[in-house]
This record gives sequence, C-alpha cells and structure tokens, in this order.
Amino acid sequence: MSALSSQIHVLALTERLARLLRILLVGVALVVGAAALPSISAARDMVAFPSSVEPGTIVIDTRHRKLFFVADEGVAIRYSIAVPKSSEEWSGSATIIGKYVNPDWAPPWIVKRDHPELPDLIRGGAPNNPMGARALTLSRFQVAIHGTTKRMRASIGSAASYGCIRMLNEDVIDLFDRVSVGTPVIMRP
Repeated sequence: MSALSSQIHVLALTERLARLLRILLVGVALVVGAAALPSISAARDMVAFPSSVEPGTIVIDTRHRKLFFVADEGVAIRYSIAVPKSSEEWSGSATIIGKYVNPDWAPPWIVKRDHPELPDLIRGGAPNNPMGARALTLSRFQVAIHGTTKRMRASIGSAASYGCIRMLNEDVIDLFDRVSVGTPVIMRP
C-alpha cells in the first residue's frame, strides 16, 4: 500500500470513529443525563437522522406531523407538531427570518374571512393568542413556526393551521433557543 493510500485509509477511519464517538456521546447523555448536548428536557426525543442533512437544519415531515432539529451529524431532536390543513399545505425550503418572544398576532385576511369574530390584534402573552410563547417567522408569506394556546394544545398531531407549524409552547421555547435567524427549514410533504 502506498503512503498516500495509507493516509487516505487512516483519514477515512478517523472520520468514521469521530462520527461513532459523537453518536456514542449522545447515547451516554440520554442514558445518564449528562450534558453532551444542550438540554432536551422540553423536547420530545433524540432520534437517529439521515446524515445527509446538515446539523442546524429544521426538517418538517408533514405526513408524520413531526419537526426535526438536526443537532449533530446523524442525530436530531424530534418534536410533535400540527401542520397546515389540506388547502393550506406547502413544501420546499425556507429560512428563519425573525425570532419573537410572546409575539402579537394579527389574523391574516384568510383567517379573518373564516373567523370574522376575531379581533384585529391579539397582544402577545394573551391566553387566546394562537402564536403562543415564541414565533420563528419564515421566508414565506405569513408563515411561522410558533407555540399555541392551552385550548389549541389538542391540535398537535393534526392538520389544523393556515400554513404555520404549531408546536407546544414548551417545545417551541426549546427550539427557539437552538436556532438563529438564517437557520434553514425544509418542509417535506
């Protein structure tokens, strides 16, 4: 074996060992509660995830009503979500363009058309504000990943929104702290 092919072989083994070590550290963190990754106490669970997706990416699986935050190569945090109803579905890519704590909410015209009884503005922190505790606005017209109200918690796991991704407040707070403006979002049908 030539010196160059020996170096390539050693490099490939080193990369595989590094990946296995990262996965092992995540497993240890889950088993013994260590802090190898940031806290996942509010998140649903850590899962294996295809390594073809870059860490730091959000992937939304509409069919299974799950949102994945890719925490490391081959590892993601999985959250249960509510997705857009059939007439409001979308797919493709977007980016996070804004992060808001207890955001105000003004119903989009289509929501106002279907629910004329809604006020023109619901202040952030109000118990009837459907944006919940946090909102991550996306680079798509009037679409966000956001929390929910106590009354709407039961909608998680269903197709219920006008285009947004709805999460439990404790989960959107967890996700909010992990992402930044510019984070890529992939919405799969």
